[in-house]
Amino acid sequence: MQAANSNVKQRILVLGAGELGLAVLRGLAARSTESASITVLLRQATVQSSSMEKQQEIDVIRTLGIAIEVADVTDASVEELAAVLRRFDTVISCVGFAAGRGTQRKLTEAALTSGVKRYIPWQFGVDYDRIGRGSPQDLFDEQLDVRDLLRAQSRTEWVIISTGMFTSFLFDPAFGVVDLPAGQVNALGSLETKVTVTTPEDIGTLTAAIVLHSPRVINQVVYTAGDTLTYGDLADLLERVIGRKIERRELSVQRLQADLEEMSDDNLRKYRAVFAMGRGVAWDVARTFNGIHGLPVTSAEQWARSNLSRS
Repeated sequence: MQAANSNVKQRILVLGAGELGLAVLRGLAARSTESASITVLLRQATVQSSSMEKQQEIDVIRTLGIAIEVADVTDASVEELAAVLRRFDTVISCVGFAAGRGTQRKLTEAALTSGVKRYIPWQFGVDYDRIGRGSPQDLFDEQLDVRDLLRAQSRTEWVIISTGMFTSFLFDPAFGVVDLPAGQVNALGSLETKVTVTTPEDIGTLTAAIVLHSPRVINQVVYTAGDTLTYGDLADLLERVIGRKIERRELSVQRLQADLEEMSDDNLRKYRAVFAMGRGVAWDVARTFNGIHGLPVTSAEQWARSNLSRS
């Protein structure tokens, strides 16, 4: 009887084990011991790395009972990647923009060539359909190419998981919205413009819930949200968390587009301009997967209370 059960286990392959990949692996391991076997695809250089941080990641992966497959998504051909992917039932890509232009298309082509039953591309971000082509962030057009490839075929099932921005990124000084030393929030577009955020930990838990959900989720865009808030709300919650007054500044779309024209290759300026437009970057928490199923998530204020010190 046990052997029969092991035969029906879903074989899941996760591509990459960065911040998001590790969160997805943890999420899967926490709920799928009976229903799935989990493997992660890593580069040989990562597995053999002498870096203490990399070795700790490998230890975590092994402790979770996750198998390791080795291939380099950058160097391998579509056919070589397809040969690896076809041994699995579900492939979840956690390989982001950092892997370079063309990688999202290449991985999708490899998944479709492999004939894998279900593919979850790396689309853990904004609603690219609503933003459309030709946005200030030119990398987004490749994400629409991926959607076109998936929708144009019927052999491989797909799920797109839209999560909004990583919660930590909203507070990251480099992003330029929250400037705690100056006691300032720089609202992208206006103080009424909204943004949806989810923590990587919640994305990992929710991705596992979506992938292992019964009835099976297929051929649709699924939304998550730890929080949806305006930049005015953000300033208010910062005042509550750090206990001092926050100045509110509005950065108009026109100003942010002008900033981008000055440095057209600056990725952060591209992101700021897109988010200022407010289209496809926010959605109602009530209609998300976690909202519909009553799953607990971390709000922006909860994140801030855990990660920002009163000063």
